[in-house]
Amino acid sequence: MTARTVLGGADLAAVDELLSAADAHLAGAYPGDDGSRQPVHTVYVPADRYRAGLAQDWGREALEAVDAAGGPAALVEAVGVADPLREEVARRVGEKLGREPVEDLRIDLEDGYGDHGDAEDDVAVAAARHLRAELDAGTATPFVGIRFKSLERPTRARGLRTLDLFLSGLAGSGDLPGGLVVTLPKVTSVDQVRAMVLVCAAIERAHGLAPGRLRFEVQVETPQAILGADGTAPVAAMVHAGAGRVSGLHYGTYDYSAALGIAAAHQSMEHPAADHAKAVMQLAAAGTGVRLSDGSTNVLPVGGPGRVREAWSLHGRLVRRSLERGYYQGWDLHPAQLPSRFAATYAFYREGLAAATDRLRAYLDGAAGGVLDEPATARALAWFLRRGLDCGAVDGEELRSAGLDPAEVGRLATGRG
Repeated sequence: MTARTVLGGADLAAVDELLSAADAHLAGAYPGDDGSRQPVHTVYVPADRYRAGLAQDWGREALEAVDAAGGPAALVEAVGVADPLREEVARRVGEKLGREPVEDLRIDLEDGYGDHGDAEDDVAVAAARHLRAELDAGTATPFVGIRFKSLERPTRARGLRTLDLFLSGLAGSGDLPGGLVVTLPKVTSVDQVRAMVLVCAAIERAHGLAPGRLRFEVQVETPQAILGADGTAPVAAMVHAGAGRVSGLHYGTYDYSAALGIAAAHQSMEHPAADHAKAVMQLAAAGTGVRLSDGSTNVLPVGGPGRVREAWSLHGRLVRRSLERGYYQGWDLHPAQLPSRFAATYAFYREGLAAATDRLRAYLDGAAGGVLDEPATARALAWFLRRGLDCGAVDGEELRSAGLDPAEVGRLATGRG
């Protein structure tokens, strides 16, 4: 029997015409991840405490905290690293704290700084000056920026003035850093995102910056961002209202919890209300290229060795929980949280290293294995390995030893391989 088709060129042309607008929307609104590095954390520092060299100081303080609480062995035990991985994870964490203890630094002029009136002008200018010194010396963190006060009416003028002073100070003394990040807090409406787009465009024009150079994170810390009065999820519209400028959605643990009336003792990254909000954020960001970040824990590793190890155990568990749920970034608020951040993160990637390399190698070779992976899962495997490479949990030689080319892994992760 001879196979034949009944759809002709005119039929296909009609389908293409019908779907052309949907095709254009999908390509423009859901471009996928661009493959660039995402930091594993954001460290918040009050602006009046920020100075050149602060990240290196945090690294030294983190190493001192490890020594005071029982050493690297006590750290990996507290975080719950599996026995076979403890020595390697401890070694890599020590190297990380000495080499690059902070991946993303946020100079905080919002809640972490407070309301100091006009004195904020001098602090914003000084922050730009200190950052320029670090950039010129080559000691700045890979990602850095500020969080300014929200666009709600009471703080709007103050926040925008601070943003202007900081960015003008940076732009007036040299190129803006490639890893520059601006954080817009307490967003309650899509219009605030649209307003931020206008502000970014105005600052770009004033300083001769390329259109679209300035991007910003949206902090999701109000119920109004998750559920609007019309029953929709405004956070999804916020992503697209940013016109390509929204780089991330960051969950704000304590503001969001407090706004729902959750008692202070039960405000946590793992509260069911937090999980609901983050699930909505995850859906809103899917396919858009916008990155996600979990929030923080305010239980700090301070005090005697026992209390420090207890805090490490909690922090490590929360970091691991976020990673398992697809949140590859979180907030850190104290130098002693860095060891547990990296220990939990490195353990996550090293535990999955062998299985991920084996499955991806089998997929690329077209070999039959114990798991039949789809192309989408192969991309997820590649992303897992790529993220491990970026943060230092694994290295390129380990991938090459497993028969994988790190560059090929990077291309596959973004669907460009």
